[in-house]
Amino acid sequence: MAHPNEELLRRAYEAFGKGDIDTVLGAFDDDIVWHVPGRNPIAGDYKGKAEVTAFFGKILELSGGTFKLEVHDVLANDEHVIVLSRLTGERAGKRLDDNAVHTWHVENGKATEFWGVSLDPYAEDEFWS
Repeated sequence: MAHPNEELLRRAYEAFGKGDIDTVLGAFDDDIVWHVPGRNPIAGDYKGKAEVTAFFGKILELSGGTFKLEVHDVLANDEHVIVLSRLTGERAGKRLDDNAVHTWHVENGKATEFWGVSLDPYAEDEFWS
């Protein structure tokens, strides 16, 4: 049986892939903090479900709806979840195909903080810029 925090995030990623943002947001604490590193138009910190929802809208808009996440593996304990993922998309004649590590902090059955780390941050900056 998987750890409950693993199940929480696996459901959220699956819902994101289906465009079911309400289910994704159900996995998040109301005051979630979302960190996106880099020097590009989507980089920054997003606070609360409304800002994170706007962030999701921005990445889907900029990628023309082509942005996708593929989960390779999920590792979880009582406080953290690590998601190994592949990010793909197309934008303005550019292609994104990058691996990333997503680190989550989870409290009381809700994701409270997210950090995304690209294995090729220069490619991510180029794609989103």
